[in-house]
Amino acid sequence: MASTDETGPAAQQPTTPGAPPPAGPPVDPTARPGARMPRWLPRAMVLALALIAVFQLGSWAFHQLTGLLLNVLIAFFLALAVEPAVSWMAARGVRRGLGTFLVFLGILVASAGFVTLLGSMLAGQIVKIVEDFPEYLDSVINWINAHFRTELRRVDIQEGLLRSDWLRNYVQNSATGVLDVSAQVLGGLFQLLTIGLFSFYFAADGPRLRRTVCSLLPPARQAEVLRAWEIAVNKTGGYLYSRGLMALVSGFAHYVLLEFLEVPYAPVLAVWVGLVSQFIPTIGTYLAGALPMLIAFTVDPWYALWVLVFVVIYQQFENYVLQPKLTSRTVDIHPAVAFGSVVAGTALLGAVGALIAIPAVATLQAFLGAYVKRYDVTDDPRVHGHRGSGGERGPLTRARRLWARRSGVPRPRDGEAGAS
Repeated sequence: MASTDETGPAAQQPTTPGAPPPAGPPVDPTARPGARMPRWLPRAMVLALALIAVFQLGSWAFHQLTGLLLNVLIAFFLALAVEPAVSWMAARGVRRGLGTFLVFLGILVASAGFVTLLGSMLAGQIVKIVEDFPEYLDSVINWINAHFRTELRRVDIQEGLLRSDWLRNYVQNSATGVLDVSAQVLGGLFQLLTIGLFSFYFAADGPRLRRTVCSLLPPARQAEVLRAWEIAVNKTGGYLYSRGLMALVSGFAHYVLLEFLEVPYAPVLAVWVGLVSQFIPTIGTYLAGALPMLIAFTVDPWYALWVLVFVVIYQQFENYVLQPKLTSRTVDIHPAVAFGSVVAGTALLGAVGALIAIPAVATLQAFLGAYVKRYDVTDDPRVHGHRGSGGERGPLTRARRLWARRSGVPRPRDGEAGAS
């Protein structure tokens, strides 16, 4: 029987004598019979997947614990700030835990007293503003009618405001946002409690913490860690000292203004401005200036404008003149470095970074200064800001020489003109 396979005749077709055999499929010269996957490849794939998983887990955990880490960082710097007082009490026989408790108790009592006094004053002024608001509104309406020839009435304005959609939407949004505000208040109290507990433990168990850290390092490194710790304590204390000086200057300046304008509660308002503007970063200046403006408005609406102008001018003076000089003297860093560190700290950690940037940079600068080798500077006129021999050919030097010839003053020798 003939083959029914279509490929059969082609496969069975005899080759022509002298012709090359038909080309078969390409053969890999490196291929071996029974070749398998390298043994290290599965392990490498598993290791790469494990590293990716660990990185993702670490990144997720870091983002979840960012708030706690920031609280611990603030608590650590607060513990460094109270370390001198606690060590002073411990050196005189007071137990370290009791000394830390007394220091924090004093801070808590002073803060509570100030907040209570400020709250009572603010409540009284708010009641006065509400009672005198119709009189203020009538005076504003009369001024507008007299200057712009209008016929506004307080009753029409009140009815239009009460019937407006804006007020209705504002009341609804405020009612729905009460729970959010309550949650934020409770969260803030919990954050303060966390910072207080960590700072208490850091300050009370400071020697134990230092021993624990040093036990993990060789003796040579232990001395460096203890030196860095001491520098951090000194720089943090110096930073708080500079902030206290600026708070004192700011409070005194605003007290003079408020007394001149005869604004009530001038001493309390001055203390408020000094403390809030210096120890609350970023928004402290605006919070500090808002309350004196509100109280001044109860005396005369124009007084509030004067307070605003003074706050803005004083803030510029403090940022560019007072703060760089005081910070450079107490923390011993250049004013430009202090300003740049605050900007960088704000960009990295927000308000917390702005608060701890200067003591952190001062500590790092002082610690690295001991390991940077310095050389004697050559006695070159350009080091002292002079141009050397080129400055003698300047018009100012020629004018001095001409004046000296006419007045009979002896001509200065070479180098004295550039140094004068």
